[in-house]
Amino acid sequence: MGAQESTPRPVRPVLACGEVRTCLLPTRDAVDERAAEALLRLRADERVRVSRRPNRCAVSPDVLTGIDCRLPTANGAKVRAIGTVAARAVLTEGRVLQSTAYFAAPAEGPDGRRPWGYYLVRPGLLVPVGRLPAPAVAEGFLAGHRQGELDVGSVAESLLARISRAPLLDYDTPLNTASTVLRWSARPAPADGEPSLRFTVGEEGLRTVALRLPEGTAPAAVAGLCEDLALHDWLLTTVGDKLDGVRLGTDDQAAVRKVLGPLVDHLLHLWMPRARLERVLAGLWDALEEAPGFTRQWDALAQRIRDQLALRALLARREALDARLTTR
Repeated sequence: MGAQESTPRPVRPVLACGEVRTCLLPTRDAVDERAAEALLRLRADERVRVSRRPNRCAVSPDVLTGIDCRLPTANGAKVRAIGTVAARAVLTEGRVLQSTAYFAAPAEGPDGRRPWGYYLVRPGLLVPVGRLPAPAVAEGFLAGHRQGELDVGSVAESLLARISRAPLLDYDTPLNTASTVLRWSARPAPADGEPSLRFTVGEEGLRTVALRLPEGTAPAAVAGLCEDLALHDWLLTTVGDKLDGVRLGTDDQAAVRKVLGPLVDHLLHLWMPRARLERVLAGLWDALEEAPGFTRQWDALAQRIRDQLALRALLARREALDARLTTR
């Protein structure tokens, strides 16, 4: 490898894209810190990063996948890119597992393919052959890839499957839940514009996020923002679906508690948006609090669960008292 490859010149990305998969870790109980590190130890040369405040969160080292293919574009333009996609996994409170695959891309690259060493010293960067039509690629990426184009989601799904096959998991989950997919793109905000976030809920568990961010925002930080958004959207979706699927007015209290109990035990304490975001990105959550109002929705769902459990506890005590009076 030549001197140029060992000390690459700094590259300023004009586009970053990625996809986040979120699901319940397939095991009965939340895993402890040691087990979380074992699950996410994807590379022997780098440690799993663990933080304990304000909640427990473990983040794997990045793993790289070599790529040489066309990028999705909204206008059908053929854009070839070469380099590596970075992927990592995040485990929150030993309970919710996420896998993220993402890349950044500069405005232009060499007119032809370089030796692999040129790309390997630029991890997580896909270098276009020629110029990159960033707006068309960002829009095309969110719309979904066609055959023969880059499929970042398959990289994230492969990592999720790799971790989910770990022998220490028992696959006896306390709740049957669906996974969600959040696909995102980020470009620099206009010089005279503010950072912005556009969140869209699609079909079959797909969410898309279009971001305009301050110049120079690190792609890994953007991935962290989207992981945080994906986690809290998954919590809202999962708890909302469970409440919609249970007949809260039924007299079968055992059936209702079978649903509500695991929600309290495993999910209600996980709501903590913006806990680890970089300050420059934390303000983007304000748009989600205004519309659709993420925290307002969560508070309403959580209060509904607590009210139902309190009501059923009261009814159970009354029935027990009535039974004792009847037997006297």
